[in-house]
Amino acid sequence: MSHTASHANGEIIRDFLSVADLLEEPRLAQLYANLARQGPATVQELMAALDLPQGTAYTYVKRLADAGVIEATGDKQPRTYVAHPIDLTVSAGDGTREYTITPMLVDAVSRQSTNDDIETYIARHGVDGLATALTYTVARERGEVTHRLMARDLDISPLAAEIILQALRPVVHDHIDIEKSGAVGPDLGPDDEQTAETSDDT
Repeated sequence: MSHTASHANGEIIRDFLSVADLLEEPRLAQLYANLARQGPATVQELMAALDLPQGTAYTYVKRLADAGVIEATGDKQPRTYVAHPIDLTVSAGDGTREYTITPMLVDAVSRQSTNDDIETYIARHGVDGLATALTYTVARERGEVTHRLMARDLDISPLAAEIILQALRPVVHDHIDIEKSGAVGPDLGPDDEQTAETSDDT
């Protein structure tokens, strides 16, 4: 599933609708992300890994299979499911920016149910804002940017930038093999807390 949403046709619309629920429902996103990250699994294995009731797990699997983002690998019982890669570029709400929906972004969205910092960031900046923050997190882990540069580029406080970078760090390392020697650690200074307090709370 790899398309650019600027090509407005029925297939693109179907693809977008098939992943839209993943961006709205963290627990559903969690199931997809688990398959994308960990590999094939049965419903029973997903129930154990995600602490899902049996009925919920089967409902989620059916919804994702009907949407075409996961599929059963054969007729053998119990059935094993695999995730299809997602790579769908869409325009942000204001129409001025684009972002790409990937398994890593779906995983980041799914973690808002267990990570207050990610949940708060999505509430303030939307999924497209989270996608941007994820891009900066990859660059930060590669030693290419600092939290201060991200804060300046996105017009948020340095502390807010550091908080989301730290929250997204495990997501990046679960999906991308980054050499540890290239990573840049937190470099919060005394002025960061003051900056956060005087910020407009973005």
